[in-house]
Amino acid sequence: MRFWLISTSSLLLCANMAAAEFAISFNWGDIPRCTSGRPNTVGSPAFKITDLPEGTTEVIFKLKDLNAPGYNHGGGKVKVSSSGTLPSGAFKYKSPCPPNGKHTYEWRATAKGGGKVLGKAKARRKYPE
Repeated sequence: MRFWLISTSSLLLCANMAAAEFAISFNWGDIPRCTSGRPNTVGSPAFKITDLPEGTTEVIFKLKDLNAPGYNHGGGKVKVSSSGTLPSGAFKYKSPCPPNGKHTYEWRATAKGGGKVLGKAKARRKYPE
């Protein structure tokens, strides 16, 4: 019986330490249209961030082409403010540029603070729209 009580409290403690979810949204903005398969280096889109975990000091963004997951579009690490917005051009990355029709792209964001991952978020959008 005692083992069960220790295990239950350990599980509750671990559950409380898990990374929280928050939300991001974005628009591609005014990046140059690209469908050649050779991306441009451009400034990041503007992001709207909601429910950012308490204690977050930076957010790491990474762009993934879900139709060509092996291609590295890059991303960036930014300091965040409590406003919930990140203006366009905060970091540079390789723009979406599918060579054959529309692709689905996903921005992945990781909130960090005190050397720990505090939360994760994702937002998807097709390009070209």
